[in-house]
Amino acid sequence: MKGLFITIEGPDGAGKTSLINELVPRLEKVAKAEMITTREPGGIPIAEEIREVILNPTNTLMDERTEALLYAASRRQHLVEKVLPALASGKLIIGDRFVDSSLAYQGAGRKIGMEKIAEINEFATEGLQPDLTLYLDIDSDTGLSRIRHNRSDEMNRLDMETLEFHQRVRHGYLKIAEMYPERIHTIDAHQVLFQVVDEAYEVITQRFPEYFNN
Repeated sequence: MKGLFITIEGPDGAGKTSLINELVPRLEKVAKAEMITTREPGGIPIAEEIREVILNPTNTLMDERTEALLYAASRRQHLVEKVLPALASGKLIIGDRFVDSSLAYQGAGRKIGMEKIAEINEFATEGLQPDLTLYLDIDSDTGLSRIRHNRSDEMNRLDMETLEFHQRVRHGYLKIAEMYPERIHTIDAHQVLFQVVDEAYEVITQRFPEYFNN
């Protein structure tokens, strides 16, 4: 049986990390194959080093196209080193962000254009798409408020962007969700965590019954 690639997406403050921390142990109890988690940018040493450069709050002079290319470079190495081998060996992958993040953040947020970002990432990924994407939707005011209250000790360069930037990111995500309704399932991230986890669990196990004893 081939592997399964599921990604979790959402604006900053949507609760992706909290969802993954609660969801994966629950899925592991019923999974028919080994599960792994990973994140972007990062997931492997080279990509983690690129992550440090991208998110370092002191790198205020970084050009938006440089940023987009660094994300794509990190993604390529991550795929080759971790994701593709895991899929080839039949593992179930839960990924924190993938190409949709670049479309939303650099394409919409940075105003580069989703088409140009899609072209860069088509080259980087050779067209690989997740089997399912869970998009956690939250308004920008609430998301940024969560960040200020929960992550004030580790604010990164993107967290410090303007409200208008984060609003463009969210609108970009909503557009992507409309474009790919078969792949992307939208979850209201204003709900309490256990409701988000329950919905994510049901969507995954019902969509892919061959991978889970449920």
